[in-house]
Amino acid sequence: MKPAENAVNPATVAANFIHQYGKARFKRFLKLVQQNTSGEEIATEFGVSRERVRQWKNAFGNVIQSYDVNPDILKLAGLK
Repeated sequence: MKPAENAVNPATVAANFIHQYGKARFKRFLKLVQQNTSGEEIATEFGVSRERVRQWKNAFGNVIQSYDVNPDILKLAGLK
């Protein structure tokens, strides 16, 4: 499969981020993302738009969502 013409290289985005904000801020950004801090809060802290935060998040990793069913519901359904 051929990569998209406009695909962004994550390492390049990270290098640009570090060049502009520093490695400590890069670590801070990743920590905030891992803690599920809202894009709005991150944008305010870094002085950028929520769209820029979304772009960084997409470049640096993947959003993974899961759904945990209440154990009582699983028991009721006979699945536990």
